Amino acid sequence: MMTSDQIRASFLDYFHRQKHVIVPSSSLIPADDPTLLFTNAGMNQFKDVFLGLGERSYKRAADTQKCIRVSGKHNDLEEVGYDGHHHTFFEMLGNWSFGDYYKREAISFAWELITEVWKIPKDKLWATIYLDDDEAEKMWIESTDLPVDRILRFDEKENFWEMGETGPCGPCSELFVDLGVEADPDFKGEPKDGVNVSDRFREFWNLVFIQYNRDENGQLHPLPDTHVDTGMGFERIVAIMQGVDSNYKTDVFKPLLDEIANLTNQEYVDGGGGVPHRVIADHIRCLTFAIGDGVMPSNEGRGYVMRRILRRAVLYGKKLGMSSPFIFNLVDTVVDRLGKVFPDVLPRQDFIKEIVKGEEHRFHQTLDRGLDILDGLLDQIGAEGKSVLPGNRAFELYDTFGFPLDLTQVLANERDFSVDEDGFSESMETQRNRSRAAWKTAGEAGYDSEILSEILKESGKTEFIGYQTNQTKAEITAIIHHGELVSAITEGDEVSVVLNRTPFYGESGGQVGDTGTIVAENGSLDVLDTQKPTPDLVVHKCKVIDGSFTPRIFANAQVNRERRQKIALSHTATHILHNALRKVLGDHVSQAGSLVEPERLRFDFTHYEAVSSSQIREIEAFVNQKIRTNSQIAIAEMPLQEAKDRGALAFFGDKYGDIVRMVEIGDYSIELCGGTHINTTGEIGLVKIISESSIAAGTRRIEALTGESAYLHQRDEGDLLKDISGILKLQRDQILERLGKLLDANRDLERQVKELQSKVTMNRTTDLVDEVISVDGISILAKVVENIDRSTLRNMVDSFKKQLESGVVVIASINGNDVSFIVGVTLDLIDSHGLKAGNIVKEVAEIAGGKGGGRSDLAQGGAKDSGQTKTAINAVAKIVAAQI
Repeated sequence: MMTSDQIRASFLDYFHRQKHVIVPSSSLIPADDPTLLFTNAGMNQFKDVFLGLGERSYKRAADTQKCIRVSGKHNDLEEVGYDGHHHTFFEMLGNWSFGDYYKREAISFAWELITEVWKIPKDKLWATIYLDDDEAEKMWIESTDLPVDRILRFDEKENFWEMGETGPCGPCSELFVDLGVEADPDFKGEPKDGVNVSDRFREFWNLVFIQYNRDENGQLHPLPDTHVDTGMGFERIVAIMQGVDSNYKTDVFKPLLDEIANLTNQEYVDGGGGVPHRVIADHIRCLTFAIGDGVMPSNEGRGYVMRRILRRAVLYGKKLGMSSPFIFNLVDTVVDRLGKVFPDVLPRQDFIKEIVKGEEHRFHQTLDRGLDILDGLLDQIGAEGKSVLPGNRAFELYDTFGFPLDLTQVLANERDFSVDEDGFSESMETQRNRSRAAWKTAGEAGYDSEILSEILKESGKTEFIGYQTNQTKAEITAIIHHGELVSAITEGDEVSVVLNRTPFYGESGGQVGDTGTIVAENGSLDVLDTQKPTPDLVVHKCKVIDGSFTPRIFANAQVNRERRQKIALSHTATHILHNALRKVLGDHVSQAGSLVEPERLRFDFTHYEAVSSSQIREIEAFVNQKIRTNSQIAIAEMPLQEAKDRGALAFFGDKYGDIVRMVEIGDYSIELCGGTHINTTGEIGLVKIISESSIAAGTRRIEALTGESAYLHQRDEGDLLKDISGILKLQRDQILERLGKLLDANRDLERQVKELQSKVTMNRTTDLVDEVISVDGISILAKVVENIDRSTLRNMVDSFKKQLESGVVVIASINGNDVSFIVGVTLDLIDSHGLKAGNIVKEVAEIAGGKGGGRSDLAQGGAKDSGQTKTAINAVAKIVAAQI
């Protein structure tokens, strides 16, 4: 029996023999594609090729790709752990043809691999094709010995593949294996009726014939060339090859399941009792590689998805009796199994463990609150004589605390309640629609892909010569105005211009785009920004200053040299800062985003705790020491693998081709980078870090000034210190001590003033006790005062409670438009009448459009509608009477 490692290797070896280039897996964060949350298919990294917007140096490729499917159309989350073949994270084996071979060869390769190399019995195999794809059927008949009666036709739902709502797509042919009658004993029909219906027939390879692009209106447009994109679920084919009916029974998952059983002291079983083990095993693989690729758990976007997945794993861990962090220990097992396949995760192993451990700890702190909320909801429903938890409330638990529906159902069933599943599904779909709309909007911010493809087809690539020069004579190849290609523009128009060659750097890798001018004989353009919407096109966003322009005329393109120089020194400073962070904080630090502008930079990086003041000083000192050494910046182009072998680090946001640009600074920094740089570090002059902050769990941000702006900042701070020294008439080294004493004295005076104000207020309001009323024998004092802070209000309420000995006190203070409510209830009334200050203040505050809550003896609230304060206070007697 072949191991999973042997199966993966044999797949890649086979296609290498078929003259395919074996490419590395791309990141789980799709490069240059805001329409996707995560890389969800092997073809994602080749989307630009399929759209005609990019090209590769090879026509055939194969790989094993890291994939995540947890959102949008491809959402397998709810099935994970309950069946044997759905996962959040999985490997996809694939082979591609870019305008080279098509259906015949794709089908022949697939058949030869699975029947001749892997020896899967031919009589167990079935194929499906799209309804009207006669060509695919012909290729199956002519190129294989698969009987025609085992080639079945299906509609668009099953056999027309598309990556998302828009983008490359086409008919597909899927391969199935018959697992035998025992895989689905309930299925009694003919085998041909079981494909795509019964679990007896397991789909494992999808051969997609990409020939269309679907636009935002759902229309299909033929692509310039036809392509092949195949995807095989690695975990599924391993299960088939190893003769088991579940992916979790393979050597892919067995080490993880064994370790989970060891950590939890709960033996793993194949049936329903093993669901928690399977969920945790799946989710830790997903978390390990997502965090490894820079996705930190957070409250938005990709990070929100990871946080939900981690919390789902924690909740299933709780089912195994685990009430403290333990999942982070599984990272080592994941990396041990897959680190050699996806080596980018290796240097970040310890960092990933820290992030997972921290998230587990934080969730355990809030988990009990979610369980309390569920108990409260069930109490409320029971008091109303109902037995069904509304779906929207179950979804709130899912959305806020990560409670999966099945867990909520289990907890509800324990108390004889059920859950409205339809309502839950409706709430889930509403949220997905919002997410899709938000992500789609983000993806529509760029240029229309069809227009860009047309420009490339008609005029070819933009040659970027900005590394060598700041100006050039160039031909205007296209003009885009209001989203359409136009033949003429005039003064005042704001347009996008494409040149056949350009010195302008298009925004990418965190570096902002260049500005400058484009001047022709009959007019001039002010270049406001430069973008790079595809690897092969640079687009200049311009305003027509004077004259008129048409395509095919020549003009002089001139970059703003002074601004370019300031950007270049900021970019070089960013590389030095990256190196400094890794030296001071550790090798787990990697870039998570950047912004490189004239005279300033912003650098986001992975780190699990705040950077201390002493570390900031050390980092800043390191950077400026390297600047003073005036190291040479060496830039060279070379094959990607050679650069990696030399230890080059990749910069976040860049998409690398076969030939890369490597930037080496002295003997301490070596990175892949397409940005512009200075010649020696001394040109930077100075770097001053002005802030360090958290932007998400496990992600920090440093902002710094560079060059002249750093100098001016230091000068201004020196002048300010000089002015303070003059005002205090002290030497600089005496200022801190004197300021400390002044602040202490000021705080003491403020305390004395507050105490005097409180005494005056208490003296003014003691006569309020005379206005106490009685409701059903209970003393109630409810009054409105003005301009009294909450602390004094609480003291007043405590004082009145002591004077009353038994009673309810409600005081409202109006401060401008804001209203503060404090409610106190004496202990005897809590015990004898069930009165609670928290319940009273909630109803009182609601009358004034506010809310409140708190303990049974003391609670507080607030509102913004001061005009309803007296109405709220006048209602206190009725509210108390109703709660007795």
